[in-house]
Amino acid sequence: MHRDHSSLRARSAPQPVPALLLELDQMLDEFTRLPMRAKFHFDPAQAAVITVEFIAERGPSLVWHLGRELLRHGVTSMSGSGDVRMWPTLPGERPSSWLLLESEEVEALFDLPTEPLAEWLDATYRTVAAGAEMDGLDWDGFLAELIEGPTAPSE
Repeated sequence: MHRDHSSLRARSAPQPVPALLLELDQMLDEFTRLPMRAKFHFDPAQAAVITVEFIAERGPSLVWHLGRELLRHGVTSMSGSGDVRMWPTLPGERPSSWLLLESEEVEALFDLPTEPLAEWLDATYRTVAAGAEMDGLDWDGFLAELIEGPTAPSE
């Protein structure tokens, strides 16, 4: 006998959101801009986090993991605290936002275009809605591993 267990079927995987490549400026001082690129990555399995790869013309790239909500709010108002902050610049020809990244070793301020970032972030929210970032996590498995320690891979 066959029973339909449709309620047990896994939801279909969300459609991937292509990476966003942005041309932006790193502010070296009040008057000096260094043009560079940054690639924004979204993984629906880790929907609360955006991975940003700052691509240097010379030298290694730098990768930061930023809160998706922080970026979303930062295009319209002051957002974040501590190591990562974002806020809109003064109105001008090209709407943009400041992104400040700080660590013990370095402080970097970037001027990035708001419109393409906001559109891309909207696509991530169409893929995984706000508030649903933790829905697909295996909390029981996480807690079991936390309490019992990692299990050895089965052969």
